[in-house]
Amino acid sequence: MNKVYEPLFTPWKIGNVEIKNRIVVCPMGGTSLFGWMEPHHFDEDAASFFMDLAKNDAGLIIPGIAPIRNMIGGRWLYKADGAFKKLKPYMEELHKTGAKLFVQLTAGFGRSFTIPQSLAGVAKKKFLRGMLKPIIDIDRLTASPSELPSRWLAGYRCRALTKQEILDMIDGFAKTAKKCQEAGVDGVEIHAVHEGYLLDQFTLPYTNQRTDEYGGSFENRYRFATEIVKAIKKECGEDYPVSLRYSAVSKTKGFCEGAVPGEKYKEVGRDMKESEKAVKYLQDAGYDMLDTDNGTYDAWYWAHPPAYMPQNCNLEDVAHVKQFVDIPVVCAGRMEAGVASKAIKDGQIDAMGVARQFLTDPHWVSKLKADRLQDIMPCICCHNGCFPMAHYKGVSCDATMEDSAHMARCALNPQTMDGGKYNYNMAKKPKTIAVVGGGIGGMEVARVATLRGHKVTIYEKTDKLGGVFVPASAPSFKEKDRQLIAWYRNQMKELGIEIEFNTEVTDLAKINADEFVIATGSSARRLRMENAERCLDAIDYLNGKSVGDNVVIIGGGLTGCEIAYDLILKGKKPVIVEAKNDLMAVSGLCLANSSYLRDYFAYKKTPVYLESKLTKIGDKFVEIETSTGETQKLKADDIITCIGYNPAPLCKESGNIHIVGDAMRVGNLRTVIWRAWDVATRL
Repeated sequence: MNKVYEPLFTPWKIGNVEIKNRIVVCPMGGTSLFGWMEPHHFDEDAASFFMDLAKNDAGLIIPGIAPIRNMIGGRWLYKADGAFKKLKPYMEELHKTGAKLFVQLTAGFGRSFTIPQSLAGVAKKKFLRGMLKPIIDIDRLTASPSELPSRWLAGYRCRALTKQEILDMIDGFAKTAKKCQEAGVDGVEIHAVHEGYLLDQFTLPYTNQRTDEYGGSFENRYRFATEIVKAIKKECGEDYPVSLRYSAVSKTKGFCEGAVPGEKYKEVGRDMKESEKAVKYLQDAGYDMLDTDNGTYDAWYWAHPPAYMPQNCNLEDVAHVKQFVDIPVVCAGRMEAGVASKAIKDGQIDAMGVARQFLTDPHWVSKLKADRLQDIMPCICCHNGCFPMAHYKGVSCDATMEDSAHMARCALNPQTMDGGKYNYNMAKKPKTIAVVGGGIGGMEVARVATLRGHKVTIYEKTDKLGGVFVPASAPSFKEKDRQLIAWYRNQMKELGIEIEFNTEVTDLAKINADEFVIATGSSARRLRMENAERCLDAIDYLNGKSVGDNVVIIGGGLTGCEIAYDLILKGKKPVIVEAKNDLMAVSGLCLANSSYLRDYFAYKKTPVYLESKLTKIGDKFVEIETSTGETQKLKADDIITCIGYNPAPLCKESGNIHIVGDAMRVGNLRTVIWRAWDVATRL
């Protein structure tokens, strides 16, 4: 092991429970051992996933988030005797690996409950909500400290929880914790004074306007959280560890308004001064550990940082609050192993919290320990598989019910939490396979097909692998994308896959193969108007074409917005022109990612013209028609068009010819990689 990482592999204690190393598997939605949305049961997929992590050197595992009251049907978790009966022998097996496990329990989401677009119409009509209540009680699921606006559905007001409902939940936490203890679970974690979920909403001044003993003063706002831990300790004994998922600072300016890194703003949630007091208060109430980051759902990118957020983005704040407690403090949020290791050595934190990297590569800890860094498939913080919850003007959340029920999947690793579907067997009859195109889709087909025993050759028209992902990874904030390309290239080498570089295939008949996979990508759409030759497309810019200070971007989808972000970081002055009613109004793009860019553009006062269209391209200027019908003249040293792509397959799909990636349908890495698996496992 590299000495840099040695502090990560030292033991520590939470109460009387000793943990073998300082790497904590942070809780993730969709990974509950008791199921997620469906009625409580012992979830075999989650159990298998966590057992794999335990066998591969994870220290403390915290499956997340188990609602104490089921979202469908409303049954209390502590009444799910069958699930706890299966949990006990599971814990016995897990302990043989040396790992420890805490079950995370949640009171719910309050105003942060994700109302999908499919339920939006129902949610807004009291009569329809009543009809659906025996199955999904939307009023109960969204109930908040006070009457509040929903984070997701414009115009929907969440009702206030009753005092009796609060007391029932406290009792539910205590009884469920006891069931966990009896099943051999090492501790429980309470979710949370964290991320703007229900318990956090009680603690925050802008979401708690109650006038009873659960609102008003500092002590009243934190009463719900403290009564929970006291009830658990009374039921389970003082020695039974209880962790708390905790946000040090809310980073929130108001409803649906977050604060980006470096921004000066007025905090409406928990500021650092209150946090210094709160952590000591929560410790004294009985909590044995703080599992810590920052943010609320209104500033979601702090708790679920996209690639645009700095790595180790929460470390400074978490290290600060640790000074005010004597219990262990875990830090999460794009943590780098080397940075975390040093922070542990210096006493700034006690452990490193990691979540979605485990979805991408469940064995990364073992690989880190064995100095196999090149074998670690990196999480690129895309959220396309684990949180494809798109939210934009006019849409609450367009995630499918399938995605909502199975959030803990990975765009890069289809096997995660879905091994039944995305599994592979050795081919009964090995074949020769020609893959035309060496982008991500082509390489993934080649990788999986080779693992199955086939002989694969990639034909790539350029001198390097990666395809369009190479320019896409060019911006400074795409360091994980560049690591992903390096990982794929290394996989091709390790697996001995033959690659024919500088070879453009125009006729499949000239290649001798049993099967053909077409991964030729897409072509950029072009403007058809006078002086359109002045325009660069996105690939031109990303490949290094220089631009002036004033840049007009035509198209405010993800590509256009990421280019605008890159231009701002380079000191340029971008302007975005978008035909739709919002930026990044696309399916599958997580709100944590899109809201960061929207908030950043607002912070930087980047001009954004929505429901607008380009009407004229001139010398050093463009003219647009705005949403009001007015003509606006904009300075334009350069123009970058980001108006979409069209599939560009070499030929049609038929018989032994298969099409993958953007050549099939323009999408994102999830659609590219999952389709590659669909094809590779059928060959």
